[in-house]
Amino acid sequence: MEIRKDVLHQIRSIVTSAQTKAVKAVDHERVLMYWQIGKLIFEEEQQGENRAAYGTFLIKSISSEFRPQFGTSFSVRQLERYRQFFRMFPIASALRTQFSWTHYRLLLSIDNKDKRAFYIAEVEKNNWTARQLERQINSQLFERLLLSNDVKAVLAVARQEQLPIHPKEIIKDPMILEFLGLRRETAYYEKDLESAIITHLQEFILELGNGFSFVARQKRIHIDGDEFFVDLVFYNRLLQCFVIIEIKTTKITHENLGQLQMYVNYYDRFEKQAYENPTIGILLCTDKNDAVVKISLPADNNTIVASKYELYLPSEQQLINEIKKEIKKLDDEHKKKEQ
Repeated sequence: MEIRKDVLHQIRSIVTSAQTKAVKAVDHERVLMYWQIGKLIFEEEQQGENRAAYGTFLIKSISSEFRPQFGTSFSVRQLERYRQFFRMFPIASALRTQFSWTHYRLLLSIDNKDKRAFYIAEVEKNNWTARQLERQINSQLFERLLLSNDVKAVLAVARQEQLPIHPKEIIKDPMILEFLGLRRETAYYEKDLESAIITHLQEFILELGNGFSFVARQKRIHIDGDEFFVDLVFYNRLLQCFVIIEIKTTKITHENLGQLQMYVNYYDRFEKQAYENPTIGILLCTDKNDAVVKISLPADNNTIVASKYELYLPSEQQLINEIKKEIKKLDDEHKKKEQ
């Protein structure tokens, strides 16, 4: 006799599910333990006349008492982190059960309240692992979205308080594609980049933003006897539209924009359903001239987006420089309007 494979599969699923729940339960108890320790330290600290001096003495004393038995969990640095944890998240019932201590440790490193609220909402909505959260923080997701949006709009979309109405509310510029493993100094073709994206499709969708699902690669379309191939086709359920991505390993030209516009028009006329919104086209490129993009497209363009990609994680200084550049650009545009 033989046991049916579906029975074995179901048992394996039950065991895996139980193990996952057990790990999460243990991790949540650890989070609560650290929170309670932090609460106790903070409240005891407030009793001292010189709070700063007493707080330092208190933490060092606790560390000396418990570190020999419990190890680095009771180091001075960790105890200071537990106190910070309680001060930043003072309501125990508001702690997310799906967040591990690593999630919270990463969130503690974010001083900006709005930025922290954004990542909390994103983790909760997208069920990010701690590793995924770390990558998004390191790739400055929040700041990149803010280059084209205000804080309230970004937070509202993240918290699902409002649906995005413009592609720039969820599409990043630049996109950080360091997970593809392509070296910046190495010459490669567009098909190499496309193949790497397909290989790392899950990471690419995470970088694209919320609501994306993969539809096709090298989608063949026929226009009056001529044959064309669209690099990548996605669908975004939040924007309720097709999203076409064309890949260029060079600085974009107006011809590239014209080609993408043709693909967008084709999808709008032959693929899009009546209830769906107009197709969005993303031109993924190594560099772009914003003026050329602006002039090449209609003044009321809301469907074509040119986005640079980077094959490495930017440094903090590089991000600061980019933000300063964007602020200066906005200031210059504002001055021109006033003249």
